[in-house]
Amino acid sequence: MSEADEEALKAKDGGQLLNNFIRDNRRFILSCASKTAHRFITDSDDEWSIALSAFHEAVKSYDRQKGGFYAFAALVIKRRLLDYFDSEARHKNEIPTEPYAMDGQAEEEDDDYSLQTAVLKKSAEGQPENLISNDQPGISDMQAEIAAVQELLKVYGFSFFDLADCSPKAEKTKEGCAKAVAAILKTPELFEEMRRTKALPASRIRKISGVPRKILERHRKYIIAAAEILNGEYPLLKEYMNYIRKALAT
Repeated sequence: MSEADEEALKAKDGGQLLNNFIRDNRRFILSCASKTAHRFITDSDDEWSIALSAFHEAVKSYDRQKGGFYAFAALVIKRRLLDYFDSEARHKNEIPTEPYAMDGQAEEEDDDYSLQTAVLKKSAEGQPENLISNDQPGISDMQAEIAAVQELLKVYGFSFFDLADCSPKAEKTKEGCAKAVAAILKTPELFEEMRRTKALPASRIRKISGVPRKILERHRKYIIAAAEILNGEYPLLKEYMNYIRKALAT
């Protein structure tokens, strides 16, 4: 086992060891991102933030059975970036299919539309060293919250990075998702059922909230993630769900 493999295993525990390991591998992360993007990536690009989060994910999930750490990390970074590129391509070519689009409801994006995209853009505002240091607690805390939610969502079978594809955009869809999340959080047994079964209790949510099944099915991942985030200690991520928090207050 190489020295890097040993360092990666030690860094899994987090703290300053993890911060130092990520800082020392900044050039490697940028190199992997540039190779996957087929262009030079800098720390001002969204790809940097995605690659950084992917590297963090690789450290936290690494074990000896996965071979050399650098090969494993490069694969994780490549997969996450390819997922991002696919998502971006789908959004550019997307044709609205919601029935209310025919009623003139525009699919306008705002700060709440894509939790994942908004967070990554915020993270990319800082310099690389600041993303993993304690000099700027706000950015460092954001990265910590993303990592924690990433771990939490694994039990449901999807990733934080999947949220870009299932975040609501149309106002009526957002309203439906907000009602669904509110129903889960205001009904403790629904939340417990969701956690126990690792699935969205769509039928019961529909009876309580009146949200159409199509919305619940199409935005299942987002509704689960929103419920978990709003139920947990993730103050920075909660800021991207203001419209759901308003629904909870009613």
